[in-house]
Amino acid sequence: MNTTPSTPSLGFGIVGLGMIADFHARAIAETRGGHLVGVVGRSAEKAREFAERHGAPFWTTELSELLARPDLQVVCVTTPNGAHLGPAIAAARAGKHLVVEKPIEITLDRLDEVLRVVRETGVTLAPIFQGRFGEGARTVKAAVEAGRFGRLSLCSAYVKWLRTPDYYRNSWHGKYALDGGGVYMNQAIHGIDLLQWLAGMPTEVFAYATRCVHQDIEGEDTAAATLRFANGALGVIEASTACHPGWSRCIELCGENGSVRLEDDRITRWDFRERLPGDEVVVAAGATDALGSGAAAPNAISHDGHRRQIQDLIDALREKRPLAIDGPEARKAVALICALYDSAQRNAPVRV
Repeated sequence: MNTTPSTPSLGFGIVGLGMIADFHARAIAETRGGHLVGVVGRSAEKAREFAERHGAPFWTTELSELLARPDLQVVCVTTPNGAHLGPAIAAARAGKHLVVEKPIEITLDRLDEVLRVVRETGVTLAPIFQGRFGEGARTVKAAVEAGRFGRLSLCSAYVKWLRTPDYYRNSWHGKYALDGGGVYMNQAIHGIDLLQWLAGMPTEVFAYATRCVHQDIEGEDTAAATLRFANGALGVIEASTACHPGWSRCIELCGENGSVRLEDDRITRWDFRERLPGDEVVVAAGATDALGSGAAAPNAISHDGHRRQIQDLIDALREKRPLAIDGPEARKAVALICALYDSAQRNAPVRV
């Protein structure tokens, strides 16, 4: 952590101490200009252990006690998906900036309530979609913006992952109230966000959702959808947590002048009709992936993506500039997923 007298370090707090909170704590420790000041957990024992392990001087089971600290400027909300609303609004009304794990909330009404309070209070909300900060994803985005694909024809996302029964057992995962559904809302959401970020929002979807293996959960463990985009392109989303051994998340963009495949954050195909200087570097670098993969286990990802996004928040606050991704932008993935659920329930195409 590097700071100067003119740029004091921002104090971070974490609310919710499940698996992903550990990634936030490690990411904060490696930022330039951020440090962890306190954590909130339901269990006093777990909160104390977490704080000690990550060098935080304060722990509590009461959110109000953390929010009252004058050395706290940013709150990371890492509670279950459907429990983001309460702590996010409380933190915003206390004047604290926010980092909220994906999704911001599990319904558009709840998500829009968070965004409304953020606007009213003037705090900054950084919604976690760390996949957008990968070098591979940003390279593909630059190619889209440069027009290298020409007219897009097929734009698809594949999330064929594995989660064991233990992942769901005695857990909020797969429950409607706290997870918001199943594989669409939890595991595939990063791929869905990347797809719409790169190719644009589909205008119409026709989706299916079912349980093939994990029969004890409420949500779906397997899903598929067809997509229609405004420019005439088509696509599919395939997602599952019942695919052994778990393959890398894959985004494919195909157009009249080129096609690309992004596996996790590795570019594995980079085929354009017109070769440009630098293409060889892209292909050579395609074998690396600093963000890791959650294909077979959720804790197998790297915390570096979180570090990059939290660093963006710190820099944006210091420089008084917009975030790389803000709340309204992160809303798009949830809007698309809600349309997928609506279509699956109706067994009919739905306009997004």
